Amino acid sequence: MNQLDFKGRHAVVTGGATGLGYGIAQRLIASGGTVTVWDRDEAAARKAAEALAHGTSAVMVDVSDHASVTNAVAETLTLAGKIDALVNSAGITGPNTKVWDYPVDAWRQVMDVNLTGVFICCREVAAQMRTQGYGRIVNIASVAGKDGNPNASAYSASKAGVIALTKSLGKELADTNVRVNCVTPAAVKTAIFDQMTPEHIAFMLSKIPMARFGTVEEVAAMVGWLCTEDCSFSTGATFDLSGGRSTY
Repeated sequence: MNQLDFKGRHAVVTGGATGLGYGIAQRLIASGGTVTVWDRDEAAARKAAEALAHGTSAVMVDVSDHASVTNAVAETLTLAGKIDALVNSAGITGPNTKVWDYPVDAWRQVMDVNLTGVFICCREVAAQMRTQGYGRIVNIASVAGKDGNPNASAYSASKAGVIALTKSLGKELADTNVRVNCVTPAAVKTAIFDQMTPEHIAFMLSKIPMARFGTVEEVAAMVGWLCTEDCSFSTGATFDLSGGRSTY
């Protein structure tokens, strides 16, 4: 593992109790930082914080609810005193079905968590970062947001929105010391696969030239660097993690 310098910094990782979020929290801690895990599953968040150790704290939050996020920011600042990095990792897939069969309520839920949740977290944490004069925001998008996956219209559209939001916010904060970037992984085998059909998983694998899924560690390495001071001249950018599927 290459050593990243996150010493003395504190990060918030949404959806940090499991999957990519948990792996990213591990990498930031290994790089010398501390982490607050935000997750809507309070028991899982506390269990993750105990396992991560190194002063990791846990805050229960529904990222799609503005009041919940506002309270989580206040609680985190009380616990840690600052938020140097925000990683928006919380997300859901929604059902795998055609647009004409897609349940409207399911569409709204995917958008609420995957896109509106990222917006709300960015909105509240960016304000704090502007005040302190420093920050790094990393949004977890997806290759589906670039290419569009069939039978995953809400997920694809929500992740395309995350890419666009990243570009807008990056430009808005370009005259500050706050950097905003996103990553676009292809499929990474985590518990989120449980929300997908086997056919959809096979389709995603078939599109990856490397003929394998990404690993949590690979995503965490990229995200970890984007959270450091070394990421100083990249903002509003999209970093590919798709095994060669999308290189733009």
